[in-house]
Amino acid sequence: MIRPFLIVLALGVVLAASLPRAVQAATLVRDADIEHALGQLSGPVLRAAGLSPSRVGIYVVEDNAMNAFVLDPTAIYIHSGMILRLTKASELQAVIAHEAAHIADGHLVQRSANMQSARNVALLGTALSVAAGAATGQMEAAGAVAFGVGASARRVFFGHTRAEESAADQSSIRYLAAAGVETAGAVSVMELFAGQEALPERRQDIYARSHPLSRDRLRQIKALAVSYGKPHAPDPTAEYWFDRAKGKLSAFVRNPKWTFQRAHESPAGDVRAMREAVAYHRLNQTKKALAALDRARAVRPGDPYYNDLRGQILLETRNWGAAVNAYGAALKAAPKNTLIQAGYGRALVALGEPERYRQAVPHLERSIARDWRNDMALRDLGTAYAKLGNLGMANLVTAERHALRGRIKEADILAARATGLLPRGSPGWQRAQDVLNAVKNQK
Repeated sequence: MIRPFLIVLALGVVLAASLPRAVQAATLVRDADIEHALGQLSGPVLRAAGLSPSRVGIYVVEDNAMNAFVLDPTAIYIHSGMILRLTKASELQAVIAHEAAHIADGHLVQRSANMQSARNVALLGTALSVAAGAATGQMEAAGAVAFGVGASARRVFFGHTRAEESAADQSSIRYLAAAGVETAGAVSVMELFAGQEALPERRQDIYARSHPLSRDRLRQIKALAVSYGKPHAPDPTAEYWFDRAKGKLSAFVRNPKWTFQRAHESPAGDVRAMREAVAYHRLNQTKKALAALDRARAVRPGDPYYNDLRGQILLETRNWGAAVNAYGAALKAAPKNTLIQAGYGRALVALGEPERYRQAVPHLERSIARDWRNDMALRDLGTAYAKLGNLGMANLVTAERHALRGRIKEADILAARATGLLPRGSPGWQRAQDVLNAVKNQK
């Protein structure tokens, strides 16, 4: 049986091969803390939409443009530029509610009926490619996953109709109200795009092109917000997680000087200290980074995500043993978090000892089994297998990583090599067959 992520990514090349090649790419910002914070914000909204928070992930695309989109029922993608532009939790929750409505209202199913097969869409790779290059139509490949998609394909596969947008607006406002979130946040978001329809298409935000906007739609949203809305004081818990997600994201993408000047804007002392820790780390001032992070950990002792950040800082400064300990503490507190588990495996691999490689393999295998979007975990797992002399599994995992990146030729070569090295009929051999079967019709 083909594993889901191989269906999505390897067979997705059908669409990519049939469309004009565009040099567009994007990178997912995979961070345990940010994704946990987004999960805290999205949970009430998703449940109000009848969706399971454990089945719908919220992922950040590293891109300055303001955009958010869905392509399959398991994920909502939000550009980093969108998160950094918003000012309060209810606005981000409104974006999530709107995209959740496209899932709950069946718009993805309706659109897939116009395709040869739902499997023929590179659900992750295509989405990220469009997100990365949509504003200009061209961008150098510079990320983890990319498939070429032309402008006409973007309109066909990614543009929501005005009818869909109207339905999603109504549903999203209803979800916000049911979740106890102020509906005015939806109005604030839409007002950011006011007047977009009057601009030439090349100057419009990609969100405005993929989610048709109009003055009538804005009036409808305002009316819906008033109809469903009730006075709500800002939820301090939601505001905390919004500030934490935005604060950490901005600390990594903005200039450290910018972070130091604005860290005080975070109401919570641990978030202020965390932002400063990231800024010091980016300036290679490790002692100051760890000291700032210790202040954050003092406010929230045992917080797994601050231990995760400590592990990252130590790992990136080549303090591998200490990094293993930090990730181990994080994993103990959050044993089911796939990104922390992958970080622990990465630190074990970095130690460069045979016993550590053996310890890393099961952690990395479990991580990617539940989180196929983690490109770095596949890289680390391939390294561990190679260092242990298991060339069959090393070739297999590397083939899967190439499939994730859309490098079908390389995936095919390495998967074929893996089948010759692995015992026939073994789980690894079957996985290699999955890759070969997925790409054989694309040669």
